Amino acid sequence: MIALKELLDYTNKLLDVHSFADYCPNGLQVEGRPRVERLVSGVTASLALVEAATAAGADALLVHHGWFWKGENACVTGMKRRRLQALLDADINLLAYHLPLDAHAEFGNNTRLAHILGLATQGRFGNDGGMLLGHYGELPRPLDAAAFCEHLEQTLGRAPQYIAGGEARAIRRVGWCTGAAQSYIEAAAELGLDGFISGEISEQTVHIAREAGIHYFAAGHHATERFGVCALGEHLAERFGIGHQFIDIDNPV
Repeated sequence: MIALKELLDYTNKLLDVHSFADYCPNGLQVEGRPRVERLVSGVTASLALVEAATAAGADALLVHHGWFWKGENACVTGMKRRRLQALLDADINLLAYHLPLDAHAEFGNNTRLAHILGLATQGRFGNDGGMLLGHYGELPRPLDAAAFCEHLEQTLGRAPQYIAGGEARAIRRVGWCTGAAQSYIEAAAELGLDGFISGEISEQTVHIAREAGIHYFAAGHHATERFGVCALGEHLAERFGIGHQFIDIDNPV
């Protein structure tokens, strides 16, 4: 068992949260009980995840997508009320880390995605508020688009939406940035990469891929961002001798 403050201080420092100008508060978003013996992690603090964490006996819930986003209605009504009520009734702490978890060199979403796909990071790109969140590197051997799609599907458990980038060249040099980072495709094309992986796709992404000659793979926002928060939860559990369980709430997007 660990004091909440000690857990929070360590995690905030580890992820360097004060270096990020984010769209939501990072760290403790909702306070629960003062000590943590069991930690549950998940991608998004949906009502389903809160209920699953409660059933698992969690003292703290660690997520990538938390609450209180900039520009949202601040009134605690409807869906927001139900989520908050469930969390408060269970006396569970909600810890959320957004951009700091995307960017971290060891536990970050982009680092962990590279690890699971067998990619070695050679550099970063895609300036976002002073942070280079996108990564690029090389596959161990060139693959055609069909083989690379199959690799993504087998690894992530979800078939990517694939947009061919003009000529049917082999894919060797690849860029990636998890979640809603489809706008990085132009920066990836400027680097001369063969392909770019992100979570989501927009209407204009199709035209950019075709005209810039870069293969694009929309591999799923949820599917690409499961690995960072899980790795962070495992690390915290090992460091502080507490229990940890990653709960994956299905999301096809």
